Amino acid sequence: MPLLADLLLAAAALAVALVLRPWRAVGPGGPPWPWLAWAALLPAFWAADRFVATAVVQPLSGVCLLVLLMGWPLAMLALVPVTALTAVVAGLDAADALHRAVWLGVVPGTLGLLLGMGLRRWLPHHLFVYILGRGFFATALATAAAGAISSWLHGAPGGLAEDDVMLGRWLAAWGDAWLSGMITAIFVAFRPQWLATYTDRLYLPPRPGG
Repeated sequence: MPLLADLLLAAAALAVALVLRPWRAVGPGGPPWPWLAWAALLPAFWAADRFVATAVVQPLSGVCLLVLLMGWPLAMLALVPVTALTAVVAGLDAADALHRAVWLGVVPGTLGLLLGMGLRRWLPHHLFVYILGRGFFATALATAAAGAISSWLHGAPGGLAEDDVMLGRWLAAWGDAWLSGMITAIFVAFRPQWLATYTDRLYLPPRPGG
C-alpha cells in the first residue's frame, strides 16, 4: 500500500505538470544556470544517508527552493532526472528511489507551494514576507510535514526509533530552510529574474510619485 501511494502521488504530480506545459515559459536561451546547478546538487542531498552509511542522518530535500526558482510544474518535471541520478549514485532500487522522489521531492515541493500561496493571499505583499515566509518558514514547515507524513505511512527506516527519525527530520527541515532562505535573499537582492515565483511589481512598494 505505501508503494502504491508513492506511485499515485508521483504520477499525479507528473501528469499535472505535463498538462501545464511549463517549458513554454523558458526563454530561447534555456533555463538560467542556477536552476540547473541547484537541481544537480539535489542527488547529493538526497543520498546523504547512503554516503555516510548512517540511517539516522536524514537527507535534505532542497525542492522548496527549486520550486521558488523554477515554479512548481517545471520543478516536478526536473525531479525525474534528479531521481534517476540519485538512484545511480546511491545504489538505490526502484522502490527506494521512488520513495525519495515523492517524500523529498513531490510532497515538500507541493506543500511549500500551497503554503506560499496562502502567504501571498493573506499576508502583505512585502519583500521580507517573500524571503522569510516563502524562502524560510514555508520551507521548514513543508519539509517537516513531509517527513512526519512519510514516517506515519512508511514507518522508521533502518530499525530506528520513531522519535530519533522525527528529530532528524525536524533538524533537516531547518537546514533546508536556512539554505533556502539564504539563497532566496541573495537572489532577490541581486538576481530576482532567477526566481520564477518573484516579481518586483508584486513585492516592492511603488516609489513615491511613480
